[in-house]
Amino acid sequence: MNNTRFGNAMAALSFAVWGLLPLYYQFLPNAAMDELLAFRLIASVPFAALMVIFLQHKSINLREILADKRSFCMAFIASSLMCVSWTAFTWAMTNDRVIDASLGFFISPLTMAALGVFLLGEHLSMGKKIALTLAGTGLLYQVIQYGEIPYIALTMAVFFTLYGYFKKKINYDWATCLFVEVLVLTPFAIAYLIYKQYTVGAVSFDSGWQTTLLYIGSAPVTLLPLIFYSMAIRMTTMSNVALTQYIEPSIQFLLAVFVFGEMFDEVKLISFSLIWAGLLFTIIETLGKRRPLAKP
Repeated sequence: MNNTRFGNAMAALSFAVWGLLPLYYQFLPNAAMDELLAFRLIASVPFAALMVIFLQHKSINLREILADKRSFCMAFIASSLMCVSWTAFTWAMTNDRVIDASLGFFISPLTMAALGVFLLGEHLSMGKKIALTLAGTGLLYQVIQYGEIPYIALTMAVFFTLYGYFKKKINYDWATCLFVEVLVLTPFAIAYLIYKQYTVGAVSFDSGWQTTLLYIGSAPVTLLPLIFYSMAIRMTTMSNVALTQYIEPSIQFLLAVFVFGEMFDEVKLISFSLIWAGLLFTIIETLGKRRPLAKP
């Protein structure tokens, strides 16, 4: 398997895992978003360090990491952007708005493909152009019918796209990059939790040890798909990642309707049908490009 195919496979795997995350966050209804973000950052540091040591077979050299100041700054920016997207996503997960989260990740391929074309000079195939046109039409139809802009979905999409863009500019290997991303914001997260506990009290500390463990558990469950995504973003194009991303919101949409019982009306039916039709075009195009194996 060449790098591009492996990158596509890792992207598909990351979005499949992300799509299943609503199942975890149902155990944290109305969670404190600020504390959940802080716990995710802090608890991710040891997990990310273990990835560097055992998956990359190398030690963590902070002097070497800090020597590449540009990559360190890019990692700080990328991590900050991801925090905004992740907070919007988690709010939707814990406030019975899984369909909103699903829409956010249906929009993200549009913003990601646009960024790939206009800033990175990537080329879109005819199938991808049709897919993105149909997806854009589906989104526009929903906005017109409801008469409101989906702010949560747009926040998720735009900031997740920018996160991927800045990750492209980081020279660290994928594991070190993830480690630095969580490390750079951890001091702020620790300081914030201490401040909140001694001023108004932290919800996560006052709700029992089971709840605290669920807050801590948000680190590995969100870090796992980021591992696969970090591999993918370095091995394949932004437009390929964009189209693969449809896996995640499709899973979330099915969970929202059939597991969590969220409302699904005619407007959403038409909108999502257009988006899925676009995805079908890319699948057909991909299968058509595959060449048979050479005979010995």
